[in-house]
Amino acid sequence: MATDFYTQKRTGYAAVNAGTLYWMLQRPSLAGGFLNTKTNSLTLADYDAKDGVRGPDYTYGWIQGRGLEALVAHAAFFQDELPPFARKLDDSAKRLYVLLSALQRHDGHAYFCYDAAFQPVYADQNGVIAGQVRPAEVYTYTDAFVAKGLVAAASRFGFPDLDAHLGYFDAVIAAIEDGRFQMDERRPLGAQALSEQADDFGPRMILLGAAAMLKRAGHHAHLAFADRFIDYVLDRYFDEGEGLLRNVPGGDSCNLGHGIEFVGFALDYLDKDADPALIARLERILVCSFHKGFVGPGIALNISIASGQPLSPFCPWWSLPETIRAAALAYERTGSVASLDVWKAADAAFFETYWRGTPPVAYQTMTKDGPVDFVPATPDLDPAYHTGVSLLAAIGVAERLSRNPFSVEQSGQVHGIR
Repeated sequence: MATDFYTQKRTGYAAVNAGTLYWMLQRPSLAGGFLNTKTNSLTLADYDAKDGVRGPDYTYGWIQGRGLEALVAHAAFFQDELPPFARKLDDSAKRLYVLLSALQRHDGHAYFCYDAAFQPVYADQNGVIAGQVRPAEVYTYTDAFVAKGLVAAASRFGFPDLDAHLGYFDAVIAAIEDGRFQMDERRPLGAQALSEQADDFGPRMILLGAAAMLKRAGHHAHLAFADRFIDYVLDRYFDEGEGLLRNVPGGDSCNLGHGIEFVGFALDYLDKDADPALIARLERILVCSFHKGFVGPGIALNISIASGQPLSPFCPWWSLPETIRAAALAYERTGSVASLDVWKAADAAFFETYWRGTPPVAYQTMTKDGPVDFVPATPDLDPAYHTGVSLLAAIGVAERLSRNPFSVEQSGQVHGIR
């Protein structure tokens, strides 16, 4: 029965990813090669010029960097079983690489949003659009996503600028550790924003997501940050009593999806001989975060650690595929029934409630009353990053366990998780 589950998940996840990518590739590109996922997840209508910053006149570097990484990862996966499809993914990735590398090369940075003239802009809380300032020393999430995408593509294709892209990535790491990484890109970049932002673990979590990719590509000289980041987050943000990661040390708010994402990235990176106590702690964060955050239909955006109550009515889609990844990787390490149950519960919630199927996209946000038009980060739909790359990791687990499934005695060997 176990091997049937692994086979089903491997086949189903591969089909979902292929469907999303086919849908994305057949859409007209933006500005000669940028990915176009500008569709309203509720109405399924494409955004147009009258939709302002949601429309095709605005390009999100954040999304394009994620998309480049996803294209490269899926091309590597499909190259053996669907070679013509893999070639299409590679072709799209190469076009996007040229565009993104040119944007980044202009001043050493990438930006959250570009206008029709590809000048960096931001829309403030009132929707007023202004030109973004460009301090050379400040790095952002968009820098992180674009650096990851450029490194992934240059590694796959053997492009000559690989060393420059690795240097860009290293500069993002240095900015995080030096206090020059700005999380909020919807305001001017600079010293004032840096001084006012919270000490959130988000930047280290996101950059940890590059560690497994760098390891697989053989870039071991650029991996020292990963263990530092894992230790830093667990030392400063982990609440031993609750089994959760606080957003900021001593704070009450907990972004459960970010905690789960951290677990998935860490488990994907860590060697098979990693400290069992570390693996157990990561698994505990996963299980506690899911059970304390799954309020239905998905995982609450934030909860109060003190009260256990949601701090927002919104349940974003992305935390469920991230849970599938983390739970699959945890289960592979431990054989714990607790992690397997989380994997199955997150899978059911995502595909039975969020996943539209036709077209192969998910509702971005839901509440207990159903889907709502709330954009959690960017209006563009996911370019096979959260869903696709997360499910790729789960596919790998399913493939490995189908060859060497757990015995009844092994399954459930980890106890004491609550």
